Amino acid sequence: MTDASTQAKTIDQTVLDKLWNFADPQLSAERFRDGKDDASYSEEARAELATQLARALGLQGRFDDGDAVLDAIQSDSHVVAARIALERGRLRNAEKKPDEAVPLFTKAAREAASGDVSFLVLDALHMLAITDTGHEEEWSEEGLAVLDKATQPRTRRWGVALHNNLAWHLHDTGRPDEALPHFEQALEFARTVGTSDQRFLARWAIARCLRTLGRNDEALALQQSLAEKRPDDRYVAAEIAVLTAERPSEDTSTIEA
Repeated sequence: MTDASTQAKTIDQTVLDKLWNFADPQLSAERFRDGKDDASYSEEARAELATQLARALGLQGRFDDGDAVLDAIQSDSHVVAARIALERGRLRNAEKKPDEAVPLFTKAAREAASGDVSFLVLDALHMLAITDTGHEEEWSEEGLAVLDKATQPRTRRWGVALHNNLAWHLHDTGRPDEALPHFEQALEFARTVGTSDQRFLARWAIARCLRTLGRNDEALALQQSLAEKRPDDRYVAAEIAVLTAERPSEDTSTIEA
């Protein structure tokens, strides 16, 4: 299975990354609307851009509009079929309809495998791991097995999400000792192929897990180092507040009533 687009007519994920601004889905929708009508792209690439338009509409809560965009796409490409199923699944998931989303993500994984694009296989498996309640670990392990064979850096970046999501599942189900190694693996992937935001968030997650494990001194030191990088981060500040509240004061003589 290849790590990138298998044919020149498909669009490289890095192109989509540049068009996306997840903090501004309306702007993203405008970019993808322009892209899907841009004749300089191949027909298949324009179809892929249209699927991202549907995703951007979904992020705005415009689910019917997103479905309409997906309905209008005509293609016999496995890659396009995978993206359509992925984005329709995300629309259903955003609507809190996981029972409808899961078979769509399953179809996306199957179509992506047929199209020989591991990036999309991993996207589908990561969505299954966070949507298919009761099967989180199975889908995560399947994703990690696919990831193990990937070599392209943008594809290997899925290691951040896969390990992070599995770690939070283990943490939130009362297994923080099992979660910590996955949080640490998420950080390792973030360091080698991830973004600065992913590295920051991965370190925060490790510190949070350390607090659950009762390793508060380590957690506090890590959160304080993060605070030096981003003094205004409210999640870091909240953790420091909790951790310092649990520590006995070294000198209370100057505290005023």
